[in-house]
Amino acid sequence: MSMIHNLRAAVRPSRPSRLSLRKDGGVYDATRPAEAATAVVDCAVYRDGARVEFERNLTPHEAIRQVRRDGGFVWIGLHEPSEAEFAGIAAEFGLHPLAVEDAVHAHQRPKLERYDDTLFTVFKTIHYVEHDELTATSEVVESGEVMCFTGRDFFITVRHGGQGSLRALRHRLQDDPELLAKGPSAVLHAIADHVVDGYVAVADAVQDDIDEVETEVFSPGRKGTPRGTDAGRIYQLKREVMEFKRAVLPLVRPMQLLSERPMRLIDPDIQKYFRDVADHLARVQEQVVGFDELLNSILQANLAQSSVAQNEDMRKITSWAAIIAVPTMVCGVYGMNFDYMPETHWKYGYPVVLGVTVALCLGIHRTLKRNGWL
Repeated sequence: MSMIHNLRAAVRPSRPSRLSLRKDGGVYDATRPAEAATAVVDCAVYRDGARVEFERNLTPHEAIRQVRRDGGFVWIGLHEPSEAEFAGIAAEFGLHPLAVEDAVHAHQRPKLERYDDTLFTVFKTIHYVEHDELTATSEVVESGEVMCFTGRDFFITVRHGGQGSLRALRHRLQDDPELLAKGPSAVLHAIADHVVDGYVAVADAVQDDIDEVETEVFSPGRKGTPRGTDAGRIYQLKREVMEFKRAVLPLVRPMQLLSERPMRLIDPDIQKYFRDVADHLARVQEQVVGFDELLNSILQANLAQSSVAQNEDMRKITSWAAIIAVPTMVCGVYGMNFDYMPETHWKYGYPVVLGVTVALCLGIHRTLKRNGWL
């Protein structure tokens, strides 16, 4: 089936068009922010893989009535709705109160839950924050959330955070009617694939940051010794990787369930392709776990280098103190006010004592330098 062969290509990121068709047949700017007056970003009815156009924008209530009368499914997108804004939609579609509470208040871990005839899925979106130089306060990754309600004839997305817009993804899916004809499960797969592809891109970018820090830690400094780097930068990068890790690891089990366990709401043809998403996620999981372990090793190596550098400094200070101790001792002895002291009245006493002192200092310096203390 051509739809199956083109499934991956349909949901891959591409450059979004700034101008897109409105539901009333007009044109609007796809990059413009959603209106602040409502949390509903878009509400559309899809039938036979195509978006049904109406003379005016439908409310969620009107859209589901159209679907239950004429068939198809409705896809409603919301951005950070309040309890009052989401209450009507939750009542109309019979969403479970626990899932509604999670969707409104956000800050959930990735998961997959079934409530009666509805699947509730939580994804954490990860966005890489570009920076000219990694510092101890740099923000490396920025997270958001996408909650999905999948039903027999509806699909609802609730998005939190400034990143992770699904507008371009919706337009790409609308360009593939054969895929959209598979219903809400095709949209769920597209979102899962979109989120995991974002993880792959972020993992590659974070890998570059880790490589840069690792190079600085082990690059030679003065006299061939490792120069190390600021431990605060390593620790900050480790914290950002932990945020990345909290998005990836909990999602592994939900993707396994979607790819392996038969579900009434998931089309069998679509379920096969959740395996591909699960494979990509497993690869990112291995990368993120490796990042954490590698940063631990880099941090320990950096601290060890700092200790070695401090020991080197202490050895040099101790060496010079030992050299200075010789003239200090000689001057201290001959500075005592005794009448009867050896060589005090000998005319060669001063140059002899001075020469012996210099010879002793040079001998100690040569010995310490040969042993690597100086």
